[in-house]
Amino acid sequence: MEMKLEVVVLPVSDVNRAKAFYESLGWRLDADFSTSEAFRVVQLTPPGSGASIIFGTGLTDAAPGSVDGLHIVVDDVVAARDMLADNGVDISEVFHDAGGVFHHAGVAERVAGPQPARLTYSSFASFSDPDGNGWVLQEITERLPGR
Repeated sequence: MEMKLEVVVLPVSDVNRAKAFYESLGWRLDADFSTSEAFRVVQLTPPGSGASIIFGTGLTDAAPGSVDGLHIVVDDVVAARDMLADNGVDISEVFHDAGGVFHHAGVAERVAGPQPARLTYSSFASFSDPDGNGWVLQEITERLPGR
């Protein structure tokens, strides 16, 4: 049986501001509908992704900006980071972890620049949306068979 992650709900304080931010990243607007002033759903999908984000009004009781550690996979973290920066996103410089595998929480153990051998899964850049929901670009260039 297949199980696919389809939607991640993001808590935001200003739906229109969040919509404009994610559209500025080049994400496709899939839906924007409401049934009342108390219920609105906006769905966007990153280019090439099978999973989407939704946010709106009346969707979650979570505090705006409380989601952290969402990963966007790219095949060139330097190019993706530069593209986002060119579009006005406040994004970190590319980094890798001192331990060489995955990144620690927050900014602990960050080393400037991509992982020296550009090993897959090992180079990152981070940014947040206007509410503080945290995202990480992760460079993946090779996967195990069957993925």
